[in-house]
Amino acid sequence: MLPLAAPFATANAAVTLDRVSRVYGSFAALRNVSLTLPEGASVVVLGENGAGKSTLLRMLAGLLTPSYGAVLLFGAPPREQLHRLAYMSHAPMLYDELTGAENLRYFAGLQASPASLTVEEALSRVGLDPALPRRVGEYSQGMRQRASLARVLLQQPDLLLLDEPFSNLDVSSARHMVELLGEYTTIANAEGRPRTLLLTTHQAELARPLAQTTITLEAGRLKPAAA
Repeated sequence: MLPLAAPFATANAAVTLDRVSRVYGSFAALRNVSLTLPEGASVVVLGENGAGKSTLLRMLAGLLTPSYGAVLLFGAPPREQLHRLAYMSHAPMLYDELTGAENLRYFAGLQASPASLTVEEALSRVGLDPALPRRVGEYSQGMRQRASLARVLLQQPDLLLLDEPFSNLDVSSARHMVELLGEYTTIANAEGRPRTLLLTTHQAELARPLAQTTITLEAGRLKPAAA
């Protein structure tokens, strides 16, 4: 298990949260969370529904701002590091009227720099046929999940954020995804620096091979737990 560094020890840190809270009216989705994760960490976040897991990932992805405290990715605010991260949410974030390949080409075109993988490579890695003419709206839920993973793997980001990535997958497909993510964490980026993975799941046993560190959120509070 990786040690959780002291709050705001940002040298060589991929993720730093310093006394972060996210409040909605009288409800606190996150409560005074402090955490520092080094580059190359592979972290599994556990917790019941409503524990704050999705809020945490959305904050790291730059989609939410903290009500209190500070969040840094690689020493800068998340929205300044969007080129270095990819986020896979519960929703597939794909266009139903396009094929899987058309979706990935569209998203690749939105990036400031060329994709690290070709569309064909990304789809093949998740077990989808790049030439499949079927529109995403006709995909099964499992196929949608795999296409969504292919989308975030296109850029081979420095920080990969995955929210319940094993949802709607059979055991065989989920294990294949674990293998892919394991490969991702072992391949350095273009500068030779390690990649960082943070994922939430209810399926702790499936994610165990990825978990250098396992942390648990309970009612918005962070509780370190054994891997």
